[in-house]
Amino acid sequence: MSDSSVLASIIEGVLEDLQKRLVPSVQLREQLDSAPKLRGAYAALNKDGMRLIAEVKRSSPSKGELSAILDPVALASSYQTGGADLISVLTEERRFKGKIADLIAVRAAVDIPVLRKDFIVTEFQVLESRILGSDLMLLIVAALAKSQLIDFYQLATELGMDVLVEVHDLVEAEVALDIGAKIIGVNSRNLKTLEVNDKNFELILPQLPTTVLKVAESGISTRSQVANVGALGANAVLVGETLVKAGNPVHTINELLNR
Repeated sequence: MSDSSVLASIIEGVLEDLQKRLVPSVQLREQLDSAPKLRGAYAALNKDGMRLIAEVKRSSPSKGELSAILDPVALASSYQTGGADLISVLTEERRFKGKIADLIAVRAAVDIPVLRKDFIVTEFQVLESRILGSDLMLLIVAALAKSQLIDFYQLATELGMDVLVEVHDLVEAEVALDIGAKIIGVNSRNLKTLEVNDKNFELILPQLPTTVLKVAESGISTRSQVANVGALGANAVLVGETLVKAGNPVHTINELLNR
């Protein structure tokens, strides 16, 4: 577990909010039978050229409110029109003003895979993610003990989901590789200070094997940054703030990807 007070505080809130949704594990597993058919996030990202995960994100601990996003479906649909390969939907309520309802509505409206962007710290949330139709699920190395990482990764994989394993330094990258991660997200944001440092990309991306799909996360807002992380070995970028604040997301996506 990270000693980050920000991360610890977010996880504490996630666990509190989870109490409202808890149902017996047996009941939850029964719902797996009617879970939506998965769309294959790995296949969507494993293509030539830079891929884009476009994020529906209202707020963040570092920047506060980004956009009210009254119609997440319309935003996600514009992302798909613009050529995004995946839609990321924040479901963490307190710091990011996310909603599970957003994930359900967005997934029903688009044809491309969807990432559930949340702080997954319990088995319940892994099962819940599959039931909600998450094609890709986030696991943050800094937020979990290695034994939890292994358990949640294996369960998610057994349920058919792909997993984005997020790392912030080379030690965490080793852990991600050790548990067999096929998609690794390198986050340039320090979870202790919330500051973004592009040096993280330079430090970590080139060290990851070519057999792993690499996603550059946080602080990417320009075409030159996209080109830079591509040169460092990234297969995809995850972009939130820049797209939710863009007046024309379709144009911004084309600009970022130089289309």
